[in-house]
Amino acid sequence: MKTLNVDLGLRSYPIYIGQNLLGLAELIKASSQQVLIVSNETVAPLYLEKTLRAFKDYKVASVILPDGEQYKNLTILNQIFDKLLTDRFDRQVTLVALGGGVVGDMTGFAAACYQRGVAFIQIATTLLAQVDSSVGGKTGVNHSLGKNMIGAFHQPQCVIIDTDTLDTLDDRQLSAGLAEVIKYGLINDLEFFEWLENNVSDLLARDSQALSFAIARSCENKAKIVAEDERESGRRALLNLGHTFGHAIETGMGYGKCLHGEGVAIGICLAAEFSAQLGWLANDEVSRIKTLIKRMALPTSIPAGLTIEQILELMQVDKKVRDGKIRLVLLKNIGQAIITDQYDSQLLRNTLQNYI
Repeated sequence: MKTLNVDLGLRSYPIYIGQNLLGLAELIKASSQQVLIVSNETVAPLYLEKTLRAFKDYKVASVILPDGEQYKNLTILNQIFDKLLTDRFDRQVTLVALGGGVVGDMTGFAAACYQRGVAFIQIATTLLAQVDSSVGGKTGVNHSLGKNMIGAFHQPQCVIIDTDTLDTLDDRQLSAGLAEVIKYGLINDLEFFEWLENNVSDLLARDSQALSFAIARSCENKAKIVAEDERESGRRALLNLGHTFGHAIETGMGYGKCLHGEGVAIGICLAAEFSAQLGWLANDEVSRIKTLIKRMALPTSIPAGLTIEQILELMQVDKKVRDGKIRLVLLKNIGQAIITDQYDSQLLRNTLQNYI
């Protein structure tokens, strides 16, 4: 097992990465004797019973949500609150998120809100959640007009990444997680990007050593940035490379039709191409980025049915917008990202047109 630390002073917490961690009661320590486990219809049949055994000496209950991005909303969120109130859990309860990014985001948001804030633990079971959404304390739900626009910063007590759970992840979800992995190489870790180029086959074949390395390296990169800028007032926004484009595509297609990682992959291609149009990124580097994304079995073009006007309108509903200006994360080089709103709007439209 590898242990990393997210250094946030009094709110610091460990990330545990390894095999067969779900049943280890010594890792999954709640802050009191009250535990509510939140999972979904896909993950619960696989891992809920094993997780419950770790809490056999607690007052423990569970709530099972429907599976899918389309259910990440305030209506479904109320199922968590209903269970907490019906079972008379008080503010000493610890919520445990057992699942992927949707479960983690919703459980964390419920924990931030219930009785004005209770503890929670992230047990991430998808690659995307393991390398990204479980770390850093971003929680929330979607709105029909914009993704993740309702939420709160609320750090977990710990993050548990049992790599054995990836054995039951389907190929499409695995690739979606790899989009977030690629992102870390692009924003500030050229060496990792090169490693990814040389290890595509092992990652897609679910080689445990390769996946463990990729997860740990991604978490190390994210933990460092979060420690520097917990509430995204500056540098942390670099972690959104591809996300402004990607979120617009996800929302425009209808939540659940385009997976988050697929939207991010397309968004990274758009960011790379636009960076080249601005004269920052060399064309051969754009090709190199798109080639890696394709090799990871991810899409590189905007799905049919979306218009430029739709995408630009949805991009305006983004947390990085300031005074009506869309701030984008773009690339100077592979391994060097920047945040800017200084660009030619017509050039942005032209870039989108080429990817429609």
